[in-house]
Amino acid sequence: MKRLLSITGLLLLFTAEILRVYFISPFPGSQHENTIDLAYWISNNIIWIRILALALIIFPLVYFFKNGKKWTKVAMSLGLILYGLVFFFFNYRFEADKMFYQPKHKLFAAANNDTTDRGRLVMGVVINGQAKAYPIQIIGYHHQVMDTIGNTAVMITYCTVCRTGRAFSPFIKGSKQTFTLVGMDHYNAMFKDAATGSWWQQATGKVVAGPLKGAALTELPSKQLTLAAWLREYPNSYIMQPDASFKRSYGSLANYDKGTLNSSLEKRDLSSWQRKSWVIGVVHMEAAKAYDWNQLVKAKVINDAIEDMPVLVTLENDTVSFHVYNRLVNGTTLDFERGDNDLFIDRNTHSTWNMDGICISGAMKGEKLNSVQSYQEFWHSWSTFHPNTKKYDNLRVSEPSARVQEQAIAWKNLNI
Repeated sequence: MKRLLSITGLLLLFTAEILRVYFISPFPGSQHENTIDLAYWISNNIIWIRILALALIIFPLVYFFKNGKKWTKVAMSLGLILYGLVFFFFNYRFEADKMFYQPKHKLFAAANNDTTDRGRLVMGVVINGQAKAYPIQIIGYHHQVMDTIGNTAVMITYCTVCRTGRAFSPFIKGSKQTFTLVGMDHYNAMFKDAATGSWWQQATGKVVAGPLKGAALTELPSKQLTLAAWLREYPNSYIMQPDASFKRSYGSLANYDKGTLNSSLEKRDLSSWQRKSWVIGVVHMEAAKAYDWNQLVKAKVINDAIEDMPVLVTLENDTVSFHVYNRLVNGTTLDFERGDNDLFIDRNTHSTWNMDGICISGAMKGEKLNSVQSYQEFWHSWSTFHPNTKKYDNLRVSEPSARVQEQAIAWKNLNI
């Protein structure tokens, strides 16, 4: 009986310590099942589980060390030593907040004082007229950075395993909160708020476990593109600078922008619609749609619609800066084709537009397309968090419809 109690207690200790971290880490097989509620329960009850397990083994241990045979004492000693190692690694090495830290110094530079490679990918955010750019190489390591833009508190987040960048307001029920990285669910980063201990999903901003389950952070508009493309539109932007304390960590993500890291979790699959294939995702009126990156590279311009919203999906000549615009202007749905030198032309009026969505010549000169929130991420992420998403039918990127042709003729007849 004493031996059974001691074995049961040790197994409980080992199991609880390992599963508490295993379920929320990218270990083999850990991210495919819906185990987040169990992981949260273990995490919040780990102290009581330890007390129970120790209560089961303390009396048998004392007995065996006093009266047991030599091999029994050795076995018990090895078990305790092994548990000590498991406790150390799973509490001080493998936990997310022990592997990834917040910047010690948040530094920003104006464009004219910045030395960041202009080809680097950034997340760009504009609030109240102030623009800031966050290099993905930097925020990809930190996972989330708390900042202020235009006198407004923001939470800039990025998950490299999902390739998801999101900006959120860090307020919960009117109160500003702080967050720490707690792990991941279905390969997506999760944050824990200090006030309630709830776990928040990075890709959606929703609480997946804890007292606030079902709540969601307010998302703020953001863009992903090269720093050069961002500064073209926002030349007065500030750019986040690397923290010298994390130089080595940033260096490990040097090739992340191109998807060429030697990592099964972060390396891009060059074929289409595979787990690690790149897609552009858009949500409108609860309808989600994904556009294959390879198709966009070939087409350069895609005219499509999501529910009742006609959209233009376009890619710059740098092959990494993308834009999604609403192509409804003054009640007319425009149909676009690619022009030269990062320009595109609407077939309705033959006006010329630049990549910032501004018409620079033609009948519609001065008009501006409304930007649509969009994301570039891995297909496994988009399909997991938008299970009802539709895939773009690439056969639709073709000749303009008869209605568009009629509109073009009407504009021509009006001599506009």
